[in-house]
Amino acid sequence: MQASTPPPPPAAPSGTAVPFDSTAQLMTEISIQLGDRLSRVRLRGLPPRPRAARPPGVPCPAGPPDASRPVRPPVVSHPTLVAVAHGSRDPAALRTVTALLDRIRELRPGLAVRLGHIELNAPLLPDTLAELDGRAVAVPLLLARGLHADHDIPAALADAPHLATRLARPLGPHPLLADALHARLEEAGARRPSAVVLAAAGSRAPASAADTARTARLLSDRLGGVPVLPAYASAPADGGPPGTPLSVPAALRALAARGHRRPALASCFTAPGRFAAQCAAAAPGPAAAPLGDHPALARLVLHRYDQALAARGGCVQDSPGAATVTV
Repeated sequence: MQASTPPPPPAAPSGTAVPFDSTAQLMTEISIQLGDRLSRVRLRGLPPRPRAARPPGVPCPAGPPDASRPVRPPVVSHPTLVAVAHGSRDPAALRTVTALLDRIRELRPGLAVRLGHIELNAPLLPDTLAELDGRAVAVPLLLARGLHADHDIPAALADAPHLATRLARPLGPHPLLADALHARLEEAGARRPSAVVLAAAGSRAPASAADTARTARLLSDRLGGVPVLPAYASAPADGGPPGTPLSVPAALRALAARGHRRPALASCFTAPGRFAAQCAAAAPGPAAAPLGDHPALARLVLHRYDQALAARGGCVQDSPGAATVTV
């Protein structure tokens, strides 16, 4: 059913006010009079700027300049995304990280994506930065804060004064990281585990343990409340004083004491390597593969890149020697 426009109010002698029968008629009259008034409005402005004279010898473009030639928007150059991997002697690590970068390029066509390693693999981060110009955002492929994210990568960026750089946060903790961990557990056959050990590399930095513990809570939520105990490949296997981070064997023993004899192991590693293999070998139950090129991890890398560009506290400058901004 279509609404009809109310009829105008009845005519009346000049100077006589005629009441409206309804609010709709009143609104119609207001619209008519307002439209009539607005049609007479003329905006005042400055005269158009005269066109610059064409230099001698430069021919005019063929055809009318406005009617037949489409206006092309200016090309915007996005900062290069520099993915910073740790590096490993395991040949599978470089293949895995390369596959992750390929997936990132598929998700963001046209974005320049480069790889730099902290150690052990080429290209090393300083070499990658030396080949770039303009702007770059370094995104650590690290899953928690630590010495590499807090010191090594910022030092490498500071040694590249020819670039305007920003440093994104490590990938974890984040719900997308929990999604990727959950998916890898399911692929390993751990669809409904009674408990999970979240195996990570570990670091001397206290913030690293805090980030991994937060990731463990996110994964527990993703699993519907299943206990998830963080453990570290670099922790002493026989434990230590109270407050010492658990090693993977110690975490497995702690869960066994609670009745979980075959907990699953979630691999909180970006790529294969010695620590990832060592943790998987200790698992009595299903052990998930490293995260690799999982789509959720690729989206998380781009999220950190976008986050760094959108961060307040200073714009990415186009001039060389811009300060690095950690996000």
